[in-house]
Amino acid sequence: QVQLVESGGGLVQPGGSLRLSCAASGTFFSINAMGWYRQAPGKERELVATITKIGSTNYADSVKGRFTISSDNAKNTLYLQMSSLKPEDTAVYYCNYYAATYFGGRFKDFWGQGTQVTVSS
Repeated sequence: QVQLVESGGGLVQPGGSLRLSCAASGTFFSINAMGWYRQAPGKERELVATITKIGSTNYADSVKGRFTISSDNAKNTLYLQMSSLKPEDTAVYYCNYYAATYFGGRFKDFWGQGTQVTVSS
Protein backbone atom coordinates (compact mmCIF):
# COMPACT_ATOMS: atom_id res chain seq x y z
CA GLN A 1 0.00 0.00 0.00
CA VAL A 2 1.29 3.42 -0.94
CA GLN A 3 1.52 6.14 1.66
CA LEU A 4 2.74 9.75 1.61
CA VAL A 5 3.89 11.34 4.85
CA GLU A 6 4.68 15.05 5.12
CA SER A 7 6.97 16.59 7.71
CA GLY A 8 8.77 19.84 8.37
CA GLY A 9 5.89 22.14 9.14
CA GLY A 10 5.79 24.43 12.14
CA LEU A 11 5.68 27.98 13.40
CA VAL A 12 8.01 30.50 11.75
CA GLN A 13 8.31 34.26 11.83
CA PRO A 14 7.63 36.36 8.73
CA GLY A 15 10.69 36.37 6.51
CA GLY A 16 11.78 32.99 7.77
CA SER A 17 12.29 29.68 6.00
CA LEU A 18 11.06 26.12 6.25
CA ARG A 19 11.65 22.96 4.26
CA LEU A 20 8.81 20.50 3.89
CA SER A 21 9.43 16.87 3.06
CA CYS A 22 7.09 14.22 1.70
CA ALA A 23 8.30 10.66 2.07
CA ALA A 24 6.67 8.00 -0.08
CA SER A 25 6.43 4.44 1.16
CA GLY A 26 5.28 1.49 -0.89
CA THR A 27 5.82 1.14 -4.60
CA PHE A 28 4.74 3.36 -7.44
CA PHE A 29 4.96 1.76 -10.86
CA SER A 30 5.03 5.13 -12.58
CA ILE A 31 4.85 8.71 -11.33
CA ASN A 32 3.61 11.31 -13.77
CA ALA A 33 3.91 14.35 -11.54
CA MET A 34 4.28 15.41 -7.92
CA GLY A 35 3.19 18.56 -6.19
CA TRP A 36 2.46 20.58 -3.13
CA TYR A 37 -0.93 22.08 -2.36
CA ARG A 38 -2.16 24.11 0.58
CA GLN A 39 -5.42 24.93 2.26
CA ALA A 40 -5.93 27.89 4.53
CA PRO A 41 -8.88 28.09 6.95
CA GLY A 42 -12.08 28.88 5.12
CA LYS A 43 -10.45 28.59 1.72
CA GLU A 44 -10.25 25.94 -0.97
CA ARG A 45 -7.17 23.83 -1.50
CA GLU A 46 -4.83 25.51 -3.97
CA LEU A 47 -1.81 24.49 -5.99
CA VAL A 48 1.53 25.69 -4.69
CA ALA A 49 4.05 23.96 -6.96
CA THR A 50 4.38 20.92 -9.18
CA ILE A 51 7.22 18.95 -10.72
CA THR A 52 6.87 16.46 -13.55
CA LYS A 53 8.76 13.20 -14.01
CA ILE A 54 11.14 14.98 -16.37
CA GLY A 55 11.78 17.76 -13.88
CA SER A 56 9.64 20.57 -15.25
CA THR A 57 8.36 22.81 -12.49
CA ASN A 58 5.39 25.09 -12.12
CA TYR A 59 4.60 27.54 -9.33
CA ALA A 60 1.66 29.57 -8.18
CA ASP A 61 2.26 33.26 -8.82
CA SER A 62 2.06 33.95 -5.10
CA VAL A 63 5.12 31.81 -4.33
CA LYS A 64 7.30 32.32 -7.40
CA GLY A 65 10.81 33.33 -6.44
CA ARG A 66 10.27 32.28 -2.81
CA PHE A 67 9.50 28.56 -2.95
CA THR A 68 11.42 25.76 -4.67
CA ILE A 69 10.10 22.27 -5.34
CA SER A 70 12.49 19.37 -5.80
CA SER A 71 12.60 15.62 -5.54
CA ASP A 72 15.12 12.96 -4.61
CA ASN A 73 14.04 9.87 -6.47
CA ALA A 74 16.60 7.68 -4.74
CA LYS A 75 15.03 8.57 -1.40
CA ASN A 76 11.46 8.64 -2.72
CA THR A 77 11.11 12.07 -1.18
CA LEU A 78 9.58 15.30 -2.40
CA TYR A 79 10.65 18.65 -0.95
CA LEU A 80 9.38 22.19 -0.77
CA GLN A 81 11.91 24.82 0.28
CA MET A 82 10.05 27.90 1.44
CA SER A 83 11.79 31.22 2.00
CA SER A 84 10.70 34.78 2.72
CA LEU A 85 7.57 33.39 4.30
CA LYS A 86 4.56 35.64 4.74
CA PRO A 87 1.56 35.38 7.07
CA GLU A 88 -0.60 34.62 4.03
CA ASP A 89 1.44 31.43 3.51
CA THR A 90 -0.17 30.03 6.66
CA ALA A 91 -2.01 26.85 5.72
CA VAL A 92 -1.98 23.09 5.87
CA TYR A 93 0.37 21.87 3.17
CA TYR A 94 -0.32 18.60 1.35
CA CYS A 95 1.88 16.63 -0.98
CA ASN A 96 0.40 14.94 -4.00
CA TYR A 97 1.55 12.26 -6.39
CA TYR A 98 -0.23 11.56 -9.66
CA ALA A 99 0.82 7.99 -10.24
CA ALA A 100 0.00 4.42 -11.07
CA THR A 101 0.87 1.60 -8.68
CA TYR A 102 1.08 -1.26 -11.19
CA PHE A 103 1.61 -1.88 -14.88
CA GLY A 104 -1.58 -1.07 -16.76
CA GLY A 105 -3.14 0.57 -13.74
CA ARG A 106 -4.82 3.90 -14.11
CA PHE A 107 -3.14 7.02 -12.84
CA LYS A 108 -4.75 8.66 -9.85
CA ASP A 109 -4.05 11.18 -7.11
CA PHE A 110 -2.39 10.17 -3.87
CA TRP A 111 -2.39 12.59 -0.95
CA GLY A 112 -0.51 12.93 2.29
CA GLN A 113 -2.19 13.81 5.57
CA GLY A 114 -0.91 17.39 5.58
CA THR A 115 1.47 19.43 7.70
CA GLN A 116 0.63 22.76 9.31
CA VAL A 117 2.69 25.82 8.44
CA THR A 118 2.04 28.95 10.51
CA VAL A 119 3.77 32.22 9.73
CA SER A 120 3.36 34.65 12.58
CA SER A 121 5.35 36.99 14.77
